[in-house]
Amino acid sequence: MAEEQGFVIRDRRASGGTEAPPVTPSTAHTSTSVGTPQPESSQSVPAPPVTFSSFVISLGSSSLMLMGEQLDPQQPSMPVNLPQAKEIIDLLSVLEDKTKGNLTSDEQTVLRDMLYALRMKYVTLASPK
Repeated sequence: MAEEQGFVIRDRRASGGTEAPPVTPSTAHTSTSVGTPQPESSQSVPAPPVTFSSFVISLGSSSLMLMGEQLDPQQPSMPVNLPQAKEIIDLLSVLEDKTKGNLTSDEQTVLRDMLYALRMKYVTLASPK
């Protein structure tokens, strides 16, 4: 069985720039969980892996919520915040430009479809009635 490699933490704040002695891997492992409650292993549900598509969907869902969509009926609806929703749409647009030619066809489809849906909803809400 391979043992996990730890990382070295150097705190330069109190020493005026000189390095503190390295933290041993066993200490580093326990010190990273200080102040962060770790769920018990019997209760933890493994999170799905973060992918480009899940990232796009997460940003898109946030934008939809900011435009008044209630994605979970048990959650209270958020107040509409069109400027913040537009900021996320613009962020996804920049992501589309910067990743052009580097995405799989599925990732490209998710991003294009999400941007289309968000833009259409935004235009509907932002246009005068």
